[in-house]
Amino acid sequence: MNNARDKLKLQIIQSLIVVFTVMTIIATVFCTNAFSQPSDDQNITKISEEKAQTNVEGMKYALIAAAAAFGLGAIGAGIAISHVGAAAMGAVAEKPQIAGQALIFVALAEGIVVFGFITALMILGKV
Repeated sequence: MNNARDKLKLQIIQSLIVVFTVMTIIATVFCTNAFSQPSDDQNITKISEEKAQTNVEGMKYALIAAAAAFGLGAIGAGIAISHVGAAAMGAVAEKPQIAGQALIFVALAEGIVVFGFITALMILGKV
């Protein structure tokens, strides 16, 4: 048991070293512009880029909201359909006459995806 615990500790330490090494490399490569001084040509275009950046910031949050609306709706519908579908098939196996009613309950659970999709389209329509 002690051997397994030591092996787990070693794997955790190795994983942390790899993660910090990768983060350091990424920070070094992508943050070089943070320490550079802009030239005169860059100062002229900086004002127009700041205005464009403001529009991008607003659009970024709208896209995240639309993705969350549709994605969470799809996940919720999947969970609902799994439970409702299993219960409906069990009920149909015992009493075949209620197959139509069971299908309605499954379709109601599927409606959650439609609401998420419509919400995402409304959010994207504002962008």
